[in-house]
Amino acid sequence: MDTDKHDVRVVVETAYLPDQSRPERNRYVFAYTITISNRGTLGARLLNRHWVITDANGRTQEVRGEGVVGQQPHLAPGESYRYTSGTALETPVGAMEGEYEMVDDEGRRFLALIEPFSLRMPHTIN
Repeated sequence: MDTDKHDVRVVVETAYLPDQSRPERNRYVFAYTITISNRGTLGARLLNRHWVITDANGRTQEVRGEGVVGQQPHLAPGESYRYTSGTALETPVGAMEGEYEMVDDEGRRFLALIEPFSLRMPHTIN
């Protein structure tokens, strides 16, 4: 892979949503805001997403699908795309990681990796 052509960076911000959570029912809801930035020299379209979501009990969910929030954004070199989505866990602490399948303007597919990030209710230790 030519790293100058394919340089997609992913930055994640998370938030606990107490108004949608029900701790007494083991339901903890989190929002995550993703900024995807194309720092490469070729434009690229996000085709598919793959998430691995793990709670503090070790329960893992995998999520695969087309695009993000109903979109398959195209990012020209230097452009960014930002969206917010969410997930629910059975524990107050968890983690997510994954990848976006991308295709560049020359038709080559590549993966943009999403490093693991924490989901945690405020004032939790783990």
